[in-house]
Amino acid sequence: MLILCVACTPKEKNKEEQSVKKYKPKWESLKQAPVAPWFDDAKFGIFIHWGGYSVIGHRKGGRGYAEHVPKILYTDTAYYYPYMRERFGGCPPDFGYKDIVKQFKAEKWNPDEWAALFNEAGARYVVLTAEHHDGYALWDSDLTDWCATKVGPMRDLVGDLGKAVRAKGMKYAPSYHRERHPGFFAKDIYKVNSMPKDDIAKEIELDPSAAGLYGPSFSYDDEFIADYAARWKEVQDKYQPDFMWIDDIPIFYKVDPHPQSQKFQDSFQNIIADYFNAAEEWGKDVYLNNKGAHLNWPEGPGCMEKDNLNLTTIGPKWENPATLGTSYGYMKEEEINDDYKSPEELIHLLCDVVSKNGNLLLNIGPRADGTIPEGMQERLLEMGKWLKINGDAIYDSRPWSKFGEGSALVQDDISGNDISGKKKAKARKIPYSEKSIRYTTSKDKSLLYAMQLVRADNNSCLAKLVTKSSLKDKKIVGISLLGSNEKVDWKLTDEGLRMKVNSMDGSIYTRVWKIELK
Repeated sequence: MLILCVACTPKEKNKEEQSVKKYKPKWESLKQAPVAPWFDDAKFGIFIHWGGYSVIGHRKGGRGYAEHVPKILYTDTAYYYPYMRERFGGCPPDFGYKDIVKQFKAEKWNPDEWAALFNEAGARYVVLTAEHHDGYALWDSDLTDWCATKVGPMRDLVGDLGKAVRAKGMKYAPSYHRERHPGFFAKDIYKVNSMPKDDIAKEIELDPSAAGLYGPSFSYDDEFIADYAARWKEVQDKYQPDFMWIDDIPIFYKVDPHPQSQKFQDSFQNIIADYFNAAEEWGKDVYLNNKGAHLNWPEGPGCMEKDNLNLTTIGPKWENPATLGTSYGYMKEEEINDDYKSPEELIHLLCDVVSKNGNLLLNIGPRADGTIPEGMQERLLEMGKWLKINGDAIYDSRPWSKFGEGSALVQDDISGNDISGKKKAKARKIPYSEKSIRYTTSKDKSLLYAMQLVRADNNSCLAKLVTKSSLKDKKIVGISLLGSNEKVDWKLTDEGLRMKVNSMDGSIYTRVWKIELK
């Protein structure tokens, strides 16, 4: 009797192992994905809104999201059509957004200069809008003719920036915003099935190729869902993103339950699982966001995120994609009615976000030619100067038992007018007081950082939350002021920890006291 013993060769066994995917396309499986260590450590990234809308660089009233003007100009025609005739020599349907996109040239763009600036600013990762709601792709796409290698700059903006950013040691993520595209140029914004606005329909009739930009569908049909997944898959395969950034998807919560809406939401289980499994093959730690006032999908896969998000307590890992002014996309400097946030405000914001277990993803809006407004550059460089001195309290840090004390930060409601033209209320901004402190610790808890949100004209600090009971079994063995060689006089009292130097040493904007524990 002959017995055959068949064994798999190492090569066959390896193939068999690879066929078993780590993540299944089910929320229960996907929520097991851990926060990528690099993302948890990075704390500070740069967000970039750049595209055809940058050519316009304008919004009525000088406030709000300029990147939404491509749709608003077809709604508020009484204002935008005369504006377009005066500035561009024509308006829809003869001259529309499709023609503006062709003027997006990026002729002065140098990705290496951008990467150098972001690196000098202290950013650890960069997120570029690969495609916004307008349907224009900034990568070299085989799936659409409306992309940067075929219309406009005639170069792969996503790919070129990725090479420059990664050469500086930063992580890179092309963001993807196509989820709102079916309603962007449609009569009904947040409907499963809609029709193009009248002048959009006329533009397509005059130039059928425009359908590829504005549509081709104005509904969340099966064709759109398949195309949505295919475009992300193309970005994923070509650029191996370190992070998957998806925008808020109102169709999931602003309409009555609909089979197509549910089908679209369910499709993300496959999209995310494929991304996580691909990253396993790449040997990369990756992560993603779960954005919106109403989360895009069940809690678990991805970090919570919302425009200018501010928490009042320490949360699970989250991200604040904050604006420098009121817009994400570029607005002409001479037309902006409000100033950019000051370096002090931005550094305070960074300290506040990080103390609560968040990351600050600070947005800039470059000009259409690829240059970054000087006011934005100046603020980024100021943040970089501060981080060079005080970065130990930010990078690789973890929240303490309490995030801080003193007055809280309330950001403006910066969304400006909605598309109906109704002015949205502006939230009150409460400045930090001299008593405001935010805390972080080192991973091993041997260092506690007290970030004093006060100008350098105050040479003392009372950290009320640092007491014998809050330190538990640890003792203070030394205190220093980052950026200063001066000896710190300190005393642990019933009121808290008193710290003082005799001069105004330390960083402006926010001073950081390093407390060594044992």
